[in-house]
Amino acid sequence: MAHQEYIDQLITLTESEEVLSVSKSVNELRSKFDDYVLEEERKQQIAQIEAEEKNEEFLGELSDFGKETFYEIFNAYKVKRSQKISDKKEEEQKNLQHKKSLIKRLQDVITQEENIGAAFSSFKEIQDEWKEVGDIPRDNRNDIQSDYSKLIEDFFYNIKIYKDLKDHDYHRNEQLKTEVIERLKGLKEIKSIKEVEQQLKLIQNEFDEIGPVPNEKWEVIKDAYWTEVRSVYERINRFYEDRKTIQIENLAKKEALLKEATHFVEETLNSEEAINWDAKTNELIAFQNTWKTIGFGPKKENEIVWKSFRAVCDQFFEAKKTVFEKIHAEYNGIADKKIKLIEKVEALKTSTDWKETSNQIIQLQKQWKTIGHAGKKHEQKLWKKFRASCDAFFNARQKHFEEADKEFDSNLELKNQLLDKIESFKLPADKKEAINTLRAFSTEFNEIGKVPMKVKDAVYNRFKQLMDNHYGSIKLEGAEKQKALFEAKIDTIQASSDSGKMLDKMKFELRKDIEKIQKEVALLENNLGFFANSKGANALKLEVEKKVQAANNQIKELRNKIKLIPNE
Repeated sequence: MAHQEYIDQLITLTESEEVLSVSKSVNELRSKFDDYVLEEERKQQIAQIEAEEKNEEFLGELSDFGKETFYEIFNAYKVKRSQKISDKKEEEQKNLQHKKSLIKRLQDVITQEENIGAAFSSFKEIQDEWKEVGDIPRDNRNDIQSDYSKLIEDFFYNIKIYKDLKDHDYHRNEQLKTEVIERLKGLKEIKSIKEVEQQLKLIQNEFDEIGPVPNEKWEVIKDAYWTEVRSVYERINRFYEDRKTIQIENLAKKEALLKEATHFVEETLNSEEAINWDAKTNELIAFQNTWKTIGFGPKKENEIVWKSFRAVCDQFFEAKKTVFEKIHAEYNGIADKKIKLIEKVEALKTSTDWKETSNQIIQLQKQWKTIGHAGKKHEQKLWKKFRASCDAFFNARQKHFEEADKEFDSNLELKNQLLDKIESFKLPADKKEAINTLRAFSTEFNEIGKVPMKVKDAVYNRFKQLMDNHYGSIKLEGAEKQKALFEAKIDTIQASSDSGKMLDKMKFELRKDIEKIQKEVALLENNLGFFANSKGANALKLEVEKKVQAANNQIKELRNKIKLIPNE
């Protein structure tokens, strides 16, 4: 439902002449509107943050979702309703005093008027005037009605006119009063308390308007009548007490949730460790969803606790926004530095001073690595431009030196001799000695230098195959084996003419593996928050924690491997 629909519904309700009768509907609409605004603002905040994380412009429209218009109408209605309630209370007090004066007049007629005609005329006048008097305060209704009914009873039994009434009138009145009592019993089937109150008032007036019954039947009818009346009043009072209890319970739940959310936000924002904002945001949204499931509390207190809860949520999202603004500012600063490095390498890529320019570009590459990451938005795009310029120079240099391959024939002969030596080499029993010897072969192979371009791949592939065979024959176990084989792989790659690209690719693949495992760890850690403190849940929680630990160990091993890879 769009915010204008809420506003239109509110206008329709508040324009009703029955201001008090629509109060419940207006409050329910306001609660739904508050939930709607909270949800829309949450979506807006998340959309803004996501745009900021991507360093994109937020294209959405910032809006208050009609809150100003809605609450302008709502507050006007509150003033109108308050005035109506005040007027009603004032009117009820006037009516109460009026009915008390009528009771006093009726009492005077009963005790002082001796003329039967005048007494009956005064009684009729008082009775008609009583019917015209509006509502009185609920707390006084029962007592006032009881006093009035008792005086009517006294009137009909004490005034001599009763002597002139016929017996069939008594029996008819008995029948009518009995029917009224049955209708009182029927109020138990009506679910709406408001309707019960309205019907009770009408029935009591009707009962009092019915004349006297036979003396011998009066006590029975009177007891039956007041038994049912008291039962209805007890039900009405119990309803309002129960509703108040439920509202107090709902308020307690909301206060507890507010306390929990406040602790969560304070703990998060005061944490000395890095904050996983995505996971923490999901946790806070879970608090907001729980809030929506709790019913109304007492009006005044409910408004106070809602404002406090909203303030806690706003505090979290403002802090998150500030953090990401700072992060993106740092990324932009790093991006500016990398753009300057790209401009420098662009100016060098056409140089033919191979040695000096190579040293300069290598220094620029080292600077690139030390500057830091420029964020997802910038890093890959800048890296491609930087690497393209570097490759342009080094490819040109390689082409230049490929033309000089004829000078590398002596290197080919030396490498072939070394390869024959490696092929005939017998591994010693001592594993450490064997590994050191094989690494010495790699060092010697790399130091010999380049061979002619046409045979470089064949020479390298033979070297790699021989080294792989020897390393494969060494009996190593566990972490020792993994480390030795990985170092051997690096030694072998360094013997390739494309060692730089191959080593960069190896680093890239390892970092991809680390990123994949980190996402799995984040998901597992997020799931830990959903386990309840029960025997079964604790067992499952321990299993997840073991998985998290194993994944973190794997990340550590991959990072150690990256440290072993030399910078070309």
